[in-house]
Amino acid sequence: MSQPLIKRTQAYFEERFNHTADCTFLSPGRINIIGEHIDYNDGFVLPAAINKYICFAISKNNSSVFNLIAMDLQDEYSFDAMQAIQPIDKTWANYILGVIHQIKEKGHHLAGLNIVFSSTIPMGAGLSSSAALECGISFALNHLFQLGMSKEDIALIGQQSEHQFVGVNCGIMDQFASVFGVKNKVIKLDCNTLEYEYYNANLSQHALVLLDSRVKHTHLTSGYNTRRQEVEKGMSIIKSIFPQVNTFRDCTLEMIESIQSQLGDIIFNRCQFVVKEIQRVKEAAMALQNDQLDQLGALMFETHEGLSKEYEVSCPELDMLVATAKSTDGIIGSRMMGGGFGGCTINLIKKGFEKNIIQTLSKEYQHTFGIELIPYEVEISNGTMLYEPIHQ
Repeated sequence: MSQPLIKRTQAYFEERFNHTADCTFLSPGRINIIGEHIDYNDGFVLPAAINKYICFAISKNNSSVFNLIAMDLQDEYSFDAMQAIQPIDKTWANYILGVIHQIKEKGHHLAGLNIVFSSTIPMGAGLSSSAALECGISFALNHLFQLGMSKEDIALIGQQSEHQFVGVNCGIMDQFASVFGVKNKVIKLDCNTLEYEYYNANLSQHALVLLDSRVKHTHLTSGYNTRRQEVEKGMSIIKSIFPQVNTFRDCTLEMIESIQSQLGDIIFNRCQFVVKEIQRVKEAAMALQNDQLDQLGALMFETHEGLSKEYEVSCPELDMLVATAKSTDGIIGSRMMGGGFGGCTINLIKKGFEKNIIQTLSKEYQHTFGIELIPYEVEISNGTMLYEPIHQ
C-alpha cells in the first residue's frame, strides 16, 4: 500500500482545512498486458490495476461548494454543485466536473466537499491517471452519499465524463480496470458487453517493468480520434460487403484481405491490426492461465510490431526500446502500451534481470536520444477502494 502518498495527502488536507479528512480513497492506474486500441473496436482487452495510485482525502463541508485541490499541480478550483456544471479551462478539473455532472444527471443530490488529491501515477506515461481520477471521485461520492451505484456504473460514468467534458472519445477499458482490479489477476474484458473474467497472473518468477520514454502526449493531440474514425470507416465498408458482420470480432483476416482494394492501404492496415489483436488477446489469456509466459512474451512482441507498422501509433523512441528489448537477455516480452506516440513500454522480465536490463536500456536510450529513461517496477493490485488503516 502506498503509505507515503497517503500520509502526505492526509497531512496536506489537514494543513489546508485545519482538521483531518473524514475518508481517504485510493484509485489505481492500470496496465494493459495486451489488447491495445481494441477497447473501442468491440474487442477483448487484458488489463490489470497496478500499485500506483491517486489518493483522495475528503470531508463534507456543510455547504454546496466543492473545493478541489490538485496537490501535485499546486492548483485548485471551487464551484457550487447546485449550479449547472460546465467544462472550464483546467483539464484536470474537467475530469472531476464531468463525473459530478453525470451523477447529477442521474438525479442524485450531492452536498459540498473539500477534496485534496495527490498521485504516484506518472502523467502522460499511458497508465491512465485520468481514469483513476474519474473513478476515484465517482467511487468516493458513491460511498459518501450512499448513491447505490455499482462498480460498472462508476466505470461508465468515468468514460462518459471523458467523452463529454474532456473531448476524448475513449473506450471503457481504463475505467473498468481501475474499478474492477484484483491483486495478482488480469481481467479479460469484453468491451462490447462488459462481460469479464479474471485470469491468474502468476508472475512470481517474473517482473513487470515499465520504461517511460518521456516522450509526452495527450490523446487529444496524438491522433487517437483519427484512428477511431479510420476503423469506423473500415467497419462500414466491411459491413456493406459482408452484411453478416456486426463487429470486428466477426471478421476474419481472409475477409479483410479479400477487400483490400476497397479499403485502401491505410484503412486495410488499421483493420488488419484490429482483427489480429483480438485473436492475440484470447491466446494471451490462455498463455497466462497455463503459465506459458514465453508464449505471452512472443505475443507482446507481435502486438508492438502491429502497433508500429499497421496501426502506426508508435514512434522512434518506443520502437528503439522494443527492438533493444528483443535482443536483451532476460526480457521475454515487450511492447508499447497505451494510446501511443510516446509513453511507456511494458516489459515482461525474468526475476533477477531487472537491474541489469534497466541499466542497459537506459544507457542505449540516453546514447540514442539524449533522454533519461524512467523505469517503474509495478505489481498487479486491487481496484479503487476506501483506505482503512490497520489499527495496532
